[in-house]
Amino acid sequence: MKKENSLVKEVIEDFKARQLARKNFETAWQINMNFLMGNQYCSVGYGGSVEEADKQFFWQEREVFNHIAPIYDIRCAKLAKNKPEFSVVPATDDERDRQACKVSKKILNSVYYKLNMDEKINQAIKWSEVCGTSFYKVSWNASQGQLIATDDENREIRSGEVEVEVCSPFEIFPDDPTHENIEDCQSIIHARAYSVEQIEKLYGVKVDGERMNCYSLNSVAKGLGGLGYNATATKLIESEKDNCALVLERYSRPTVDFPNGRLVIIAGQTLVYDGELPYACGNDGKRDFPFIKQSSIEQTGCFWGGSVIERLVPVQRAYNAVKNRKHEYINRLTLGVLSVEDGSIDLDDLEEEGLAPGKVLVYRQGASEPHYLSGENIPSGFADEEEKLLDEFNKISGVSDKFGSDFARTNISGTSLELMISEDESRLNISAQSIKAASTSIARKILRLYKQFALFPRLARIVGDNGQIELFYFSSNDISSDDVMVDLTGDNAQTMVQKRELIFELLKAGVLSDEEGKVQPTMKVKILDMLGMGNWESAQDISQLHIKKAEKENLKLLDGVNVKVSEIDEHQLHISSHIAFMLGGDYESIKTKNPQLEELFMAHIKAHKRASKMEE
Repeated sequence: MKKENSLVKEVIEDFKARQLARKNFETAWQINMNFLMGNQYCSVGYGGSVEEADKQFFWQEREVFNHIAPIYDIRCAKLAKNKPEFSVVPATDDERDRQACKVSKKILNSVYYKLNMDEKINQAIKWSEVCGTSFYKVSWNASQGQLIATDDENREIRSGEVEVEVCSPFEIFPDDPTHENIEDCQSIIHARAYSVEQIEKLYGVKVDGERMNCYSLNSVAKGLGGLGYNATATKLIESEKDNCALVLERYSRPTVDFPNGRLVIIAGQTLVYDGELPYACGNDGKRDFPFIKQSSIEQTGCFWGGSVIERLVPVQRAYNAVKNRKHEYINRLTLGVLSVEDGSIDLDDLEEEGLAPGKVLVYRQGASEPHYLSGENIPSGFADEEEKLLDEFNKISGVSDKFGSDFARTNISGTSLELMISEDESRLNISAQSIKAASTSIARKILRLYKQFALFPRLARIVGDNGQIELFYFSSNDISSDDVMVDLTGDNAQTMVQKRELIFELLKAGVLSDEEGKVQPTMKVKILDMLGMGNWESAQDISQLHIKKAEKENLKLLDGVNVKVSEIDEHQLHISSHIAFMLGGDYESIKTKNPQLEELFMAHIKAHKRASKMEE
């Protein structure tokens, strides 16, 4: 018991130290979030807290002209186009490894569809764009999946499923903020507040609840508006939740004392788990952290990424100041400033009613009549500074208004337009590459977790672009490679339009045709798939089914089964599939042990050729 209490105290003190080391970063994230939501008259006060300033004068213009929000929306929309497309590289050239790669790709497509990964990626992009960094947590949930059996207490035993969560940067605490990557960290703490009911459901322990501070939104911000009106803006505030407890998960890398790493989980003041790292999701089957980092802008020598909003905050402050001072100048020109001799008129009446149209102004005999002070036109410096600041918004953010309505009316060639679009998109390339790297890591961890936990055959399904559903079984033995390649569909060089144009050019040049100038059925299947039409026509459906049937026949022939040729077979597709299999390394290695194998394959191929000639 003493040992447990000592461990709990050590982890909590470690967490508080990391929390203190990250305080300045948290303050910057709060400023970014406030500016994004429109609360732009806040700053860092004493002790690192975010404070708001009120108006200095009742007539002061304190309106918000938010250019950060649309820039944020544009960046998120452009980055959200970068959806991952997976391809798995086989471990060897053997046919079995190629088939395993196809299964791995199907697994990834199934998981991404089932977990709605597009929405999770969008959520991570939003966090990384506002705070600079977001995280994915890829874990195994034993309470999910298909029902296998029930135990003696009638509790359900399920097959388990991969789970992917998006974690905000407020939840992650590295051991040192100077480490640039998760791989450099020796330990990471994941901290999250749960209700006591959730903790009991997750860990089976009862803990004492308490009031905990958390961040929430409030629709009131002080001192906004202008002369004669008030305005409000949403702001980030600290609030309290009742009956909650903090759950700390400290993941540590392998050491001499803990060769498989260590995971310590503490709920409130209670130790609920102390053991090795549960997931073999690292390279070569090693135990590793389940976290993946995604950054908007990488910062050298810092664990936390940078945000474009942080760079735009000074420009936004200056823009608000210029616009408000300009409006104050306009107020003075339109309302005017009266010069009144002391004692010549009733000042109270003048202050309450002003100089309304038709008003009779009575002033003391012999005194000077009130008059407006002469004003000047609006200085041109206001407009010049405003234009410079708008241009600075575009330069810093990497997005511009060059493709707006005014630009659309100009005469410009298609080539020049394409180059300008490419240049405009290239500013987002760093953020897009981080999404690509994170998607690759997620896919690898998913395959490694299935390799570790999917010991029994599992049923999964994938849905194609045209809505076709395919069911398939797999187990850990079907996963032989986790070398995943990711292509982002939003990349400029890989857009669907450009892909189609390239395919049509290759067709015209005859590159995709055989020696007789014909496009083989197998090539038609690939071309339709590359064009994004999937199983667009029934002929393509039948072709894919024939190819799958031929692949199953290959495995039966390897086992020495004499497979008969069917009258419904598409013989050319079958012949191509059988020959491709015989040219693989897997076939060559097996053939040396079984010399009769080649005779079996050749007899089957000749039967296809005879049947093909008879049909002609």
